[in-house]
Amino acid sequence: MATEHILALLIQERDKLNRVIEALQGARRRGRPPKAAVSLAEAVPAKRRARTPAQRKAQAKRMREYWAKRKKQEGK
Repeated sequence: MATEHILALLIQERDKLNRVIEALQGARRRGRPPKAAVSLAEAVPAKRRARTPAQRKAQAKRMREYWAKRKKQEGK
């Protein structure tokens, strides 16, 4: 009788573990976590550096060259 009782307890424990495993596998979240779960460090956005006029001008030149190259490739 003792072994039957132990076996029944083990089967119950196995069933509990299977339910927990299934619940955890189904609990995969997608997307952004709820607002309360976001830590304070993540909630404060990092400041962006302002670009100097020279940096903006250089970037504009690089983008003009990039788009000219793309337009030229499309013509082929």
